[in-house]
Amino acid sequence: MKNKKIDASIVISFYNNTQALSCIIRALECQNNNFEVIIADDGSENDKISEVLNIIKNSPLSIQHIWQSDNGFRKNRILNKAIKASRSDYIIFIDGDCTPQRHFVQDHLKNREVGTVLNGRRVDLASSFKNKLYETPKPESFFENNKLEIFSKYLIGHGKNIEKGIRIKSSILSNLLNRKNKGIVGCNFSLYKKDLININGFDNRYEVPGVGEDSDIEYRLKKSGVRVKNIFYQAVILHLMHPELTRVKLAQELLNDTIEKQQIVALNGYLQADDVK
Repeated sequence: MKNKKIDASIVISFYNNTQALSCIIRALECQNNNFEVIIADDGSENDKISEVLNIIKNSPLSIQHIWQSDNGFRKNRILNKAIKASRSDYIIFIDGDCTPQRHFVQDHLKNREVGTVLNGRRVDLASSFKNKLYETPKPESFFENNKLEIFSKYLIGHGKNIEKGIRIKSSILSNLLNRKNKGIVGCNFSLYKKDLININGFDNRYEVPGVGEDSDIEYRLKKSGVRVKNIFYQAVILHLMHPELTRVKLAQELLNDTIEKQQIVALNGYLQADDVK
């Protein structure tokens, strides 16, 4: 795969969780598409970096590891650096704790359009599935192979958005299910690189979790003329439930300021990502 034409760059937001990363890479190895992987590492520790390099060494995929020093939550900055390192004109973003299912890459590529950002979702599995997911020999088929147990636990209150794991192939039904406007989630979306560069990528000023990696990028993309297309019930990824990061007031204030000024191009973004190490 390393010498074939690259149809997409898959950017994985990562920090220390090598157990999840190994599961993701194994799932990606079973995708029938030509792509590269970029691990966007926001300051993992040295021992974890050694594990990452070992994962890369043992994978047939073309994988880059882009690292920056740990200076707090700087996800947007490392994402911009990953965009700079990407070799494809199409980029798919996922988080480092989200395991793609078998047709994940295929679904993104078949729906791609210039001037369009594809908006996916994630299945939130009960945390009790952690060991079973990470240890399975076929992580790309985990939902299909364990759907009875997954839905059984969902019915008694364990899990969220489990129905999003059902892959809908009918275009008529898919269009019906995707007709509502929904916001982008940073763990599963894709678009052409040029549409990102046109708005100077992600805003590096967001150094707290919250809205910087999805709501802000969605607002500025839409203001630039890019439309949002939902691909729910396709491009399935699995995520283990955990306590959500606290949304910091500063992030919302930055977004409010961007909207008030109708700022389309980030003043501190893709072009400035390398200014700070």
